[in-house]
Amino acid sequence: MTTKEHPLSPTSSPMSGYAAVTKLVYRYADLIDRGDLEGVGELFAHGSVDTGDGNLLRGREAVRDMYGVVILYPDGTPRTRHVTTNLMIDIDEASGTGSCHSYVTVFQHTDDFPLQPVYQNRYEDTFLRENGEWRFDHRLMCDHRPGDTSHHLRA
Repeated sequence: MTTKEHPLSPTSSPMSGYAAVTKLVYRYADLIDRGDLEGVGELFAHGSVDTGDGNLLRGREAVRDMYGVVILYPDGTPRTRHVTTNLMIDIDEASGTGSCHSYVTVFQHTDDFPLQPVYQNRYEDTFLRENGEWRFDHRLMCDHRPGDTSHHLRA
């Protein structure tokens, strides 16, 4: 199979719902790990996030501001790796809707904090296709299992 034929290839056109949803889930992890909180907010510009503790955040600014609790180091990153696994994706191409359930484990390492998992969570996401582009509709963060987040999140 050539790269162009691969279902996750960014050059495939139009991108299938499955590939687009996969890319969005991984894009979120990449943005967080780069410290690009504006980019994270943009992913939810027309969507919402339920933090699982009674907070429902709608839109770019609300989601971006929620991530103000993340500690960013001098290099501009939180020094984390969000490892997202077990993606279970369902796509309805005809209706332009999709869902994905996944797990995330957050690893962190700083100069004075050894590499370790600091958080586990499960995401239940829904997606919409509008004008040919897939986007996040809603994310439910659930099954929180925090470890030592003292170097990752402000109290």
